[in-house]
Amino acid sequence: MSLETVAEDIREQARARAEEIREQAESEADEIIAEAEADADQIREQRLDEVERTIEQERDQRRSSAKLEAKQARLEARREVLQSVREDVESEIAAIEGEQREELTRALLEAAMTEFEGEAEVYGRPDDRELLEGLADEYDDLSYGGEYDCLGGVVVESEQSRVRVKNTFDSILADVWEENLREISTKLFDQ
Repeated sequence: MSLETVAEDIREQARARAEEIREQAESEADEIIAEAEADADQIREQRLDEVERTIEQERDQRRSSAKLEAKQARLEARREVLQSVREDVESEIAAIEGEQREELTRALLEAAMTEFEGEAEVYGRPDDRELLEGLADEYDDLSYGGEYDCLGGVVVESEQSRVRVKNTFDSILADVWEENLREISTKLFDQ
């Protein structure tokens, strides 16, 4: 074998080895690229899932907020209606006149006077002064004491016994309103 043949064999082996290394490098590069693409696809899917979950959470939060706001608006509207009804009732009560007002005031005064022995004073609505003075004259130890801001009825008090009885239309309405609020609400807002 000549030196040139040996050199050619070595070159041929080197070329074959280089080709083998190149093919192996390409194969490894293809594997790396495939893994990177798979990782990228997986990351993309994870991100899409996260974005979809975030969107769904925000949608649920907005829906819940909207429901809460609507519920609060309904409750506020109901409170306003109930307040309006109560104001209408108060106006009707304040407008009671004549014999009916006298009968109601007399009954409230009689109930209050059961708590007193000795001198007492009766207070009431400014428009009821004459009525209260007339009713006070029917009792030995009762006098008209002055005005009290109310829809009607009486407030009787005694300095001696330090007792005060509040039998006003307002206090009776407050009790009746509180006891019947659920029924009133049901009738107004029958669902």
